[in-house]
Amino acid sequence: MGGLLEKAICEASKLPPSEQEAIGAWLLAELESERRWAELFGNLGSALERMADAALEQHAQGLTTPLDPDRL
Repeated sequence: MGGLLEKAICEASKLPPSEQEAIGAWLLAELESERRWAELFGNLGSALERMADAALEQHAQGLTTPLDPDRL
């Protein structure tokens, strides 16, 4: 266990049991949230790379047109 986490747990252990439970619930919820975000967006980089490669290939083939802000 890291030093900072150990210090935080030591300090939390001095709190009343209800506050300790609240901190524990909060920490577990944060860890679960981080796990879900990592799961949802873990492969996003490779998907963006594939889309960028496809766009560059279309441009190389002359299938794209310059952006005209007046036509947006």
